[in-house]
Amino acid sequence: MTSTSSQYRIIAVCTGNICRSPMAELMLAEAIAADGLAGAVVDSAGTTAYEVGRPIDPRAARKLTAHSIPSERHVAREWRAEWFHNRELILALDVDHFGWLQQAAPDRESLSKIRMLRSFDPAVATRDALDQGIEDPWYGGHADFDLTWNLINAALPGLVAHVRTELARRQRAGGQQPGSDQPNAEQPVRSIS
Repeated sequence: MTSTSSQYRIIAVCTGNICRSPMAELMLAEAIAADGLAGAVVDSAGTTAYEVGRPIDPRAARKLTAHSIPSERHVAREWRAEWFHNRELILALDVDHFGWLQQAAPDRESLSKIRMLRSFDPAVATRDALDQGIEDPWYGGHADFDLTWNLINAALPGLVAHVRTELARRQRAGGQQPGSDQPNAEQPVRSIS
């Protein structure tokens, strides 16, 4: 079994945790698993309690289902302060979440973990955070969820590469032998939803 300290923990954050952040969570978990990486855990939360306890938005679920990504287990939850210390990467979906997380961060180490999700998309990686946001599709229709999918999807290769690098760094720091980087069946990539 994977110990919590050896896991690379990632959390995606949006407003209510029913549209953007669960889509990012589930899409990233799927991409990491498809890449054969092990030892990463992905989850999500909202900056508000507006939707706590509710399932994923049906339009987001429909988009994920169209790509064979299950979402029925997702239940919205609100950000908890201790996650600054027990997550290695905190992904903001829009600039307001980014600012909120920066304001709430208790220390420099926590601040260093906060990134815009789209900062991993090479098309916008060098732009200001204001240009890296994903607008809330909740106010729109299916086309807005398609756009959300596309924007998250464009960042996935960069995110997977980042996770691969971090897992390899941890492996080297842990003193594992070269060539022992094969995925371990006991250490699956998983989404907490």
